[in-house]
Amino acid sequence: MRKIVLTYGLIAGAILSGMMVVTALNADRIGFDRGEVIGYTTMVAAFLMIFFGVKSYRDTVAGGVISFGRAFKVGFIIMAIASVCYVATWQVVYRTLWPDFAEQYTAHMLDKARKEGASEERIAERRQEMEKMWEQYRNPLVNVAFTFLEPLPVGLLLTLVSAGVLSRRRREERADAASAA
Repeated sequence: MRKIVLTYGLIAGAILSGMMVVTALNADRIGFDRGEVIGYTTMVAAFLMIFFGVKSYRDTVAGGVISFGRAFKVGFIIMAIASVCYVATWQVVYRTLWPDFAEQYTAHMLDKARKEGASEERIAERRQEMEKMWEQYRNPLVNVAFTFLEPLPVGLLLTLVSAGVLSRRRREERADAASAA
């Protein structure tokens, strides 16, 4: 199992990390809104490796049969490895390539609020909220936790779907019971 989860986890992590670096280096041209779409689309594409990894495990290690629980475990480990790569890459990008990310993102969000017609009072409140958030974000543990939460929902969803689609024990037991009747 170790080789499969490492292989597929690192492939997914390389996809996530590579696109993060490309997006960060081209942030001025891409913009925050499109960058978010690109980021989550990349997560879906990268986390397809969960499906392929679980399928590989089922077919090569588990003899073609895998329970939902085992499929979920394999997928979860692949997701965790990819997410660690994502978090590690962000720590490097945030500190070296994009040290003014917080200021740029705050300016973007406040400008967006203005364009949407928010009052100056609401904009001032929003600025204070963001300043508090960035103060917390300077703590490396909080930064890592927030960053890890970004790919988690996408990865968990694809892990659940992959485990459900690829688990065979349940389906084979029903087929055997139907043929015996």
